[in-house]
Amino acid sequence: MTEKIYIARHGNTISPATFYSFTSISLPSFAGYRLNWLNTVWTSPTGLARDPPLTAYGETQAEELCQYFLSFPEDERPTAIFSSPYYRCLQTSKPLAQALGLPIYVEHGIAEWYSPVAPGTGLHPRPGPTESLQTHFSEVDPGWSTIYYPTRKGESVEELHERVDAFVGAFMPMLEYRLPPERRRRLLFVTHAATTIALTRSFIGDRNLYLKVGCCSLTELHKQQNVEEKKVHGAWKPVALAHGEHLKGGSSREWGFEDIEIAKGKVVEDPGVPGSEVEEDHPIGLQLQRPAIQAISNL
Repeated sequence: MTEKIYIARHGNTISPATFYSFTSISLPSFAGYRLNWLNTVWTSPTGLARDPPLTAYGETQAEELCQYFLSFPEDERPTAIFSSPYYRCLQTSKPLAQALGLPIYVEHGIAEWYSPVAPGTGLHPRPGPTESLQTHFSEVDPGWSTIYYPTRKGESVEELHERVDAFVGAFMPMLEYRLPPERRRRLLFVTHAATTIALTRSFIGDRNLYLKVGCCSLTELHKQQNVEEKKVHGAWKPVALAHGEHLKGGSSREWGFEDIEIAKGKVVEDPGVPGSEVEEDHPIGLQLQRPAIQAISNL
């Protein structure tokens, strides 16, 4: 049985101040715009659009997160690491994976959240297959098959939560089938700000939970007592929410949905990747048949 869940946002990537010191582009008028998508100063190691690496400070944060977990008793440290497929999340996962001797399982179900694409601008990017990510991070275990693929057309805030709810509902019972008991006791998810919020809300069963998430901040959830063993949504209680106590510089660049919403649940559309107009949005959604998920849940 899974006892604890840790959720970490990736470390610091290039900041708005750094970006605008190198360009003459004016600051967008709406809050929360993802400035690193436009920046041409950095080079993506994967060649994927909108896939920046960590800054040197972000790498320091990842090491601080690692050292924080190493200060835990062994029976409280993560026993499995699941990472978004984006480079910055894998970089954040790497120090701890090396220190604990754990593989990194890549899961698209906890990948970045993109706003709906503006009409006629193509699709959002998607990282390559797990095997290609292993060329950058030897800790990646290609044996883990992604359970959920988000659409490349982007999602509303509500659709993100629906995606995460569907992922969580399929992931937890499937975990019992894929990993031995000792590996699924304490899980660490390394993901992005919006996905961190949606995951936390899904696990504790409160979609209205107010939460702002800083770079490399950490959320800790414990399984509630006296709840049905197979219950997933709402079966967890928060012990710590997006705290940055383990970081020398504290929590920074905190982000919440209110920073990008222009109306309740409605967000600014984002452009797709130039040249992607002819690409197919596939695969999407759960990669498991619901009857199979239900059968596993009943084991």
